[in-house]
Amino acid sequence: MTAATFSQALNIDPAPFVRRDAKGASRLELAVKGMRCAGCIAKIERGINALPGVEDARVNLSTAKLSVRWREGRTSAAAIVARVNELGFEAFPYDPDSLLRHDEDEGRFLLRCLAVAGFAASNVMFLSICIWAGLDGEMGEGTRTLFHWLSGLIAIPAALYAGRPFFRSAFASLAVGRANMDVPITLGILLALGLSVAEALQGGRYAYFDAAVSLPFLLLIGRYLDHVLRRKARAAALDLAAMQTVTATRIQGDGRTETVAARDIAPGDRLLLAAGDRAPVDVVVETGASEADVSLVTGESLPVAVKPGEALRAGSVVLGQSLTVKATARVQDSLVAEMARLLEAGQQTRGRYVRWADRASALYVPTVHGLALAVLIGGMSFGLEFSVALTNAIALLIITCPCALGLAVPAVQIVATSRLFRAGLLVKSGDALERLAEADVAVFDKTGTLTFGHPVLKNAAAIPSTKLALAASLARASKHPLSRALAVAFGSGSVAADVRETPGEGLEAQVDGARIRLGRTEWIGAAPGPDSQELVSNDSHLWLREGDAVPVRFDFEDQLRPDAADVVAAIGRRGLRVEMLSGDRQAPARAAAERAGISNWHAANDPKQKAEYLETLRAQGLRVLMVGDGLNDAAALALAHVSISPGTAADASQSAADMILQSDALTPIVEAIDIARAARRLVFQNFAFAAVYNALAVPLAAFGLVTPLIAAVAMSASSLIVMLNALRLSRRG
Repeated sequence: MTAATFSQALNIDPAPFVRRDAKGASRLELAVKGMRCAGCIAKIERGINALPGVEDARVNLSTAKLSVRWREGRTSAAAIVARVNELGFEAFPYDPDSLLRHDEDEGRFLLRCLAVAGFAASNVMFLSICIWAGLDGEMGEGTRTLFHWLSGLIAIPAALYAGRPFFRSAFASLAVGRANMDVPITLGILLALGLSVAEALQGGRYAYFDAAVSLPFLLLIGRYLDHVLRRKARAAALDLAAMQTVTATRIQGDGRTETVAARDIAPGDRLLLAAGDRAPVDVVVETGASEADVSLVTGESLPVAVKPGEALRAGSVVLGQSLTVKATARVQDSLVAEMARLLEAGQQTRGRYVRWADRASALYVPTVHGLALAVLIGGMSFGLEFSVALTNAIALLIITCPCALGLAVPAVQIVATSRLFRAGLLVKSGDALERLAEADVAVFDKTGTLTFGHPVLKNAAAIPSTKLALAASLARASKHPLSRALAVAFGSGSVAADVRETPGEGLEAQVDGARIRLGRTEWIGAAPGPDSQELVSNDSHLWLREGDAVPVRFDFEDQLRPDAADVVAAIGRRGLRVEMLSGDRQAPARAAAERAGISNWHAANDPKQKAEYLETLRAQGLRVLMVGDGLNDAAALALAHVSISPGTAADASQSAADMILQSDALTPIVEAIDIARAARRLVFQNFAFAAVYNALAVPLAAFGLVTPLIAAVAMSASSLIVMLNALRLSRRG
């Protein structure tokens, strides 16, 4: 559904898109098209909060979502949409899938505009270079005019097409009596085209078609990169949405079952969860015993045994026998929904991170418009012809175009991210390196981050080969993580016949007339030892028993990454405090922290507790670098000042993170810190150059010392200098 059709539908019947909360307030979530900066956020929030009855309006720039809460009777959903449109934006129902499709269309549109502008700029520059080089003195007036018109035939349609992203934004802003940064850009393009046509008609020596197409080409590069980064920021919402079950099997009062939408489940409803089903809401087990994958909550790869009376959080997957459960929360109040809200809160905080370039650019529109108007009026008052005064004003608009300022950050980011990519670290977020340079605390998850995240048999050398082969023949029949680890440790081989698996207990088969069991301590009848309680709760051991023979114990561990301790030490030497925040139990968490050299560690934290701990650190004024891989880390990754995930991490965690490790090594994290700090120094230098450039360019243009052509060249040269300075980063180290 497009923005226009939605607006029409909402004016007729907004009820399908409005929900009521427990306090009786109405809520509406809208996707807003056209937002580009912190100024857009402030404009929309002020406009919506000014409506009568509106209690709260929040905009998330990363996800392009507007959330509004209001009281019915004083305003309406239709009025809210109308106000968004009045502010120069478009609103439609928030649907991550639809928004992603819109982003893809917008990305293709920007690429087409960029390609057209690049093609036209290269060809017009080729035609103009003869005049630049002074060769026009050797050609007749007719030849020069021909060159101008050939340039115009290329530049006029190309500039009008490539400039559409700026024209649409500028005209939409002007339509509601406001001006944004695209207004002077639009003026510069249109005035350069108009002046060039006038010069060509009068047989003038210079035309400025090259400036008219070079300007959108350079600006579209930054606009497209910005679009790509924002699109990636929205991917985490899609990944978490995929974790929410759409339908569920509800048990009616007479025992019959029905398929219902997950959003219709109410607390107290009885549900049937078959093997492979994901819990749609938070539930309590009523009947049945099975195993469940709760990695969404703890981040651990090992399944846990569940029995009547135990709670299962939304997103947990039943692995064994089916369960009858009772819902304890609605979809919007369950764990996955809570994680999505935490994730969005983290991205909202990140979206309010205002860079210096944005602050400086906020002054650009009124300042440059005022200066250009002053140059036009002042020049005419001092006796200049209108065309000359207009030329000076256009030159001012072009030469002060904030390309150097706009490239000050992205140019360094591109060089830095390219270098880090070669080092094995993919940087996703545009300002991630800027934030990484500011980090003063590094918080690591354990399982899958400091460790590999999967069990490995550690006492294979102490087990007779015949026992290992027998255990592996049973283990190959199971998908349990410990069984898989055992099978991997022995290698390929046959599978025992007629293996039966008891969920949560182990495997059993008859081999040569003897009963063989592979499983938990109590189930196989192993004699309790001093650590038997730990064995039952830890689930990091398996026992093999042949008939009445003495059982054999198989020990497993989640191995620490080889470079983990070195990386922790290196980060500490760079002035960052290192901590570990894990959802695992105390014993394995303590062991991993000691081996990694981390003295400050926390265990048994669920996703909400991890997010709350990061909030606590942030309240202390600390800037946190979070490194994690599990679904339970997604919210914490989003709340962190900057975040990194291994390439083996869950999709939602990778989407929430700013950087992705492309190998098993953690060493690129150290290099990323060094490069981020070097990049920050280069950004400062670029900002300083941009300030000096504009301080010199304004008076030169104002006094007519540069033409629009020279202005375009100067503007391009300033951008080139900024990029060359950024390239110095590629030679560091």
